[in-house]
Amino acid sequence: MKILQALLGAVAAVSLFAAPASAQNYPERSITMVVPFSAGGPTDTVARLVAESMSKDLGQQIIVENVGGAGGTLGAGRVAQADPDGYTILLHHIGMATSATLYRKLAYDTLNAFEYVGLVTEVPMTIVARKDFEPTDLKGLIDYVKANKDTVTVANAGIGAASHLCGMMFMSAIDTQLTTVPYKGTGPAMTDLLGGQVDIMCDQTTNTTKQIQGGTIKAYAVTSPARLKIFPDLPTAVESGLADFQVGIWHGIYAPKGTSAEVTERLSKSLQLALKDQNVTARFAELGTEPSSEADATPAALKAKLESEIARWKPVIEAAGQYAD
Repeated sequence: MKILQALLGAVAAVSLFAAPASAQNYPERSITMVVPFSAGGPTDTVARLVAESMSKDLGQQIIVENVGGAGGTLGAGRVAQADPDGYTILLHHIGMATSATLYRKLAYDTLNAFEYVGLVTEVPMTIVARKDFEPTDLKGLIDYVKANKDTVTVANAGIGAASHLCGMMFMSAIDTQLTTVPYKGTGPAMTDLLGGQVDIMCDQTTNTTKQIQGGTIKAYAVTSPARLKIFPDLPTAVESGLADFQVGIWHGIYAPKGTSAEVTERLSKSLQLALKDQNVTARFAELGTEPSSEADATPAALKAKLESEIARWKPVIEAAGQYAD
């Protein structure tokens, strides 16, 4: 009996000291960053830029893995169930907040299934249309779609995608329901907008900047509080008459619940350094966005953002009555 007690005591002692030692040496191998959307999309672009820079600081490669489907909930669910050792993390956008209402039966508790690392960036949206669409400014666009609501089509990258959320808010703001055309990803939606098969779309600058600059689509407004340096002549939605219409697609990094504070803090510090990387800031600028501040790239800031955004979008989604299940 005494021998058994001694063995149990030794095991407990090893367990007690193993976690801090592991956290202290973290990371000792490559890390998987799950992106719950398809490769080449806006969120994937952000993830790969940040992962490359964080890898340099951490001394281990961060491998981006795309686990798309169900509006980002499949990838999020995978991370929620992963071992809380810091080797599987999640980079998700605003859909982390909206899925809490869009999906009435989630496999995880959005607020309580994860540890928080920090905010990455908040990407502005653009209200765009096929290049030959008749309206010339946002006021004209609003008047036109109201008068032709039965024939105007709005593209999005699928339920829960940033383009779906922004489009839903646009229809709510102008009090007009339009025919929505969901696609399996941002790429196919943009392809049909370029081809004239659909009329309008509201999507992130990370996906629309090149097309706007190339004149292959028509841009009406940005959804940021102020005009963007990259598009100084493109007005904001607010100054064009849509009061309070500000939508930013924020991105954050999460870890499975139970991941140690030492590990999440290490990841947060690495994120903060990555967001100061000249390559990251330059590429973000080309995409019409900016890195989050050091104060926002923290666990506390991300948790507060998620809580406030769930509260913000819940009434919008419930009023639209559009659910994913």
